[in-house]
Amino acid sequence: MFERVLTPSPAREFSRRGFLRTSSAAGVSIALPLGFAASLMPGLARAETVIKATHGSGLCNLAFFLAKKRELTKADGVTLDFVITPTNADIATLFGAGQVDMSVIPYSNFLTLYDAGAPVKIVAGAGVDGCILIAKEGIKTAADLKGKTLGTFQADTLEVLPYDYLKKAGLSFKDVKVRYFNTSPELAQAFINGGVDAICHIEPYATQCLTSRNGSTVLSDGSDIYGKNYSDCVLAVRTPLIEKNPQAVKAVIKAMFLAQSQAETDIDAALRDTVGTYYKTTMEAAKLAASKQPIMIDQRKNTQFILDRGQSMKELGYVKKLAPRGAIDWTLLDQVIAENKSLYAGLKLKTVA
Repeated sequence: MFERVLTPSPAREFSRRGFLRTSSAAGVSIALPLGFAASLMPGLARAETVIKATHGSGLCNLAFFLAKKRELTKADGVTLDFVITPTNADIATLFGAGQVDMSVIPYSNFLTLYDAGAPVKIVAGAGVDGCILIAKEGIKTAADLKGKTLGTFQADTLEVLPYDYLKKAGLSFKDVKVRYFNTSPELAQAFINGGVDAICHIEPYATQCLTSRNGSTVLSDGSDIYGKNYSDCVLAVRTPLIEKNPQAVKAVIKAMFLAQSQAETDIDAALRDTVGTYYKTTMEAAKLAASKQPIMIDQRKNTQFILDRGQSMKELGYVKKLAPRGAIDWTLLDQVIAENKSLYAGLKLKTVA
């Protein structure tokens, strides 16, 4: 039998980027976005606009982190204010409840919030690839996982990948014991210390696990199931902010494009600005991992991929219905691309090569 086992935690944290399964409460919230300024200037974001946001912990957040660290939104009159949450579970919950305006979250968390009725939309991508299914020595195939303990995060892309991996091999979560963890460092240490037989983790923590436990093997990096440059994290925004201050949202998207360009040009500098502050790992591990989970803000090609993953989320019991095409709105992304042709043309990863 498939058994959901949660590691003990006073906060009941289910995901590295903060999904709380009781997200249905977020769907009925009517809280308005925070940080609006008094006046709207034509062609510009609202003067002195402060956007409150939450984020996750993987390399898929790198563009968001750089936009904040390097103040890349300042030129357009926008300040990013990262809300420090008391627990990981609060990351998506605060976003769904309207206590913050935007969040870089896994597409799986977005689908759950949308299904619960939260007024949110995906407006841009963030990171691609980088979901890695790793097993201890002696486990080489899906069949070898039968009866073993798999560590992951609940309702996360890191739960969807092993679910789809096993399903492709004719197996299911009933064939393994799934154990849910609370934070990225905790999950990594559980594998490194031999507490679980296999894990699905993000970068840079997946590389940390591979280099720290002898004999460990990558069973899947997602590309064998989904193809190259599949979505992991996305930039999601509450619809009231999109409607009331689209220029501010565009300023953030533009800043993330700029961050992608900077990271593609000098990844070492990007990691120096974020390792320690945002990534609790070594520079060496971060450098090894960087190419495995790159920034890709223009993920228009992944529209159907994201929507299709809703079927797995439904089978896992996290959503009741599949999200419609309208849940993803690339309108502002399209505008930013049109207004910044030179910047976009220089990017390595994008929908239009």
